[in-house]
Amino acid sequence: MIRLQNLTLQRGPQRLLEGAELTLHAGQKVGLIGANGAGKSSLFALLRGELGPDAGDCQIPPDWRIAHMRQEVDDLTRPAVAYVLDGDQQLRAIQVQLEVAELGHDGVALARLHGELDAAGGYTADSRARKLLAGLGFASEQMELAVGSFSGGWRMRLNLAQALMCPSDLLLLDEPTNHLDLDAILWLEDWLKSYPGTLLLISHDRDFLDAVVEHVAHLEQQKLTLYRGGYSAFERARAERLAQQQQAFEKQQAQRAHMESFIRRFKAQATKARQAQSRIKALERLEELAPAHVDSPFDFRFREADKVSSPLLDMAEVSLGYGSRTVLAKVKLQLVPGARIGLLGPNGAGKSTLIKTLAGELEPLGGRLQRGENLSIGYFAQHQLDSLDPKASPLLHLQRLAATEREQMLRDFLGGFDFRGARCDEPVVNFSGGEKARLALALIAWEKPNLLLLDEPTNHLDLEMRLALTMALQDFEGAVLVVSHDRHLLKSTTDEFLLVADGHIQAFDGDLEDYARWLLEFRSRQQAPQQQEDEPLDRTDKRAQRQAAAALRQQLAPFRKKAELLEKALGELHASLAVVEARLADSALYEAARKEELRLALAEQAQLKVRESELEEQWLEALETLESLQQQLEEAS
Repeated sequence: MIRLQNLTLQRGPQRLLEGAELTLHAGQKVGLIGANGAGKSSLFALLRGELGPDAGDCQIPPDWRIAHMRQEVDDLTRPAVAYVLDGDQQLRAIQVQLEVAELGHDGVALARLHGELDAAGGYTADSRARKLLAGLGFASEQMELAVGSFSGGWRMRLNLAQALMCPSDLLLLDEPTNHLDLDAILWLEDWLKSYPGTLLLISHDRDFLDAVVEHVAHLEQQKLTLYRGGYSAFERARAERLAQQQQAFEKQQAQRAHMESFIRRFKAQATKARQAQSRIKALERLEELAPAHVDSPFDFRFREADKVSSPLLDMAEVSLGYGSRTVLAKVKLQLVPGARIGLLGPNGAGKSTLIKTLAGELEPLGGRLQRGENLSIGYFAQHQLDSLDPKASPLLHLQRLAATEREQMLRDFLGGFDFRGARCDEPVVNFSGGEKARLALALIAWEKPNLLLLDEPTNHLDLEMRLALTMALQDFEGAVLVVSHDRHLLKSTTDEFLLVADGHIQAFDGDLEDYARWLLEFRSRQQAPQQQEDEPLDRTDKRAQRQAAAALRQQLAPFRKKAELLEKALGELHASLAVVEARLADSALYEAARKEELRLALAEQAQLKVRESELEEQWLEALETLESLQQQLEEAS
């Protein structure tokens, strides 16, 4: 287990933790949350051994293997798949020793090392690395490209794949979804759910946290508090605690009244029943959870546009792309005030191409694109953060847009984005990615847009700012078109989805769960091997055909029996796991007097989950072999 006792951690003059206590058991999956700068990444550095405690103890089992997602790339010339394989340092060490033994014709060492290679999964390593890359969105041909040929975001995906490739007892992931699209996030969720070790995860994606973690460690006021359940359970628990304070309670009631008013207005306007119900549920959940953030430093609104056109923008039979390459064809889209549209689709399908064209950064290749007379676009994309003046302060940026406004009014407006006091006057060059994103949103909100085009607006934003953005978008009277991997934002602010895939755009009649199922089917179609034409059977050799079929039937028997035995074993294991998890669901088990019983139950759960993963893999392999033999039998019959 990991145990922090009376821990104090300091970086320079800033004290991050003081007298902190935390105990994590083997196999637990824990989300680490807290305000930016609270010390989450420093705590990771402590667990990796890169920092030492200033006081107190940090205890980690000495034999634990620790994997983490690096933030830097040290070799740009390595092929992507080789770079990912480098994550398994033990495997690489064995491979180097094998090369030495082969050069020295050392038969004894070769025999020993081949055994070690097999135990380390060396014979399947390349295949596993390629599966990781495919899950994170890399095409087969990209896997052989040099690391240096990828952009910064894709290099971070390679670092993530490298961390997942490393066999580990403790996995530390710091914002792994920041550079992922929704497709890759859904894949990563499934991978982490089956990870058998201890997981500590820093993330600002509440749906991702809810799907993956079983506990939340909240870093606040130099202390660590462990909550049972996912992020939603943490919000509820914290809301209950804060509601006991009179000031927090009053603000909670004001927020509740605001949310109820918005929901009533939305219900009266909703026209798409299925998606409307999904959004109403999301809003009602947001109404319940928002009070957990009454002490948020963010509170802003998009200023109302002076004039509005209807439609704001109209596209008919438009072709979109770059140069002579068409990405999307025959696009028909009309945006009117009040439209709330989320764009869905696999990576590279053309979502950003559409938004760039609407924003005027790309010219359409053909068709008609008509803009309303009073159209005012607020466009947010990650590359725009680089266009901020590094020498200018937030106040100066805003003064350039509003030269005649009083300075105090501008400071008050920036305060809603948590630029207060001296921070208003500091140059942007020293700002983090999250601070730059907040400033870019502030400048957009000031400009009174009536159409918001948002391409991954939540990247680098913490949970508090994401909530503030969600509530501001709910109040926005204009049209919204958004691409985001943040499912909570999509569910809470959109009432219609468009699917971008296979070179076209069409309405998607469903919610995000339906899209996840569509995506699985889409991946299956993409990855299905091309069927080869069967060679014509030699009709004259009927006897040989019957003999081949009989031989195949004999081969089927042991695999069928093996699959049945594995399925039975899985059923028994699931029953055992259900008993253990029922015990863990009993709140009394977490009392101090039953600490040892809890430890044993958690260890048993972790062992059963590891065994479950092994049995499932063996069972699936047996089924695949059985299916292949059955197919051969059908062809031979």
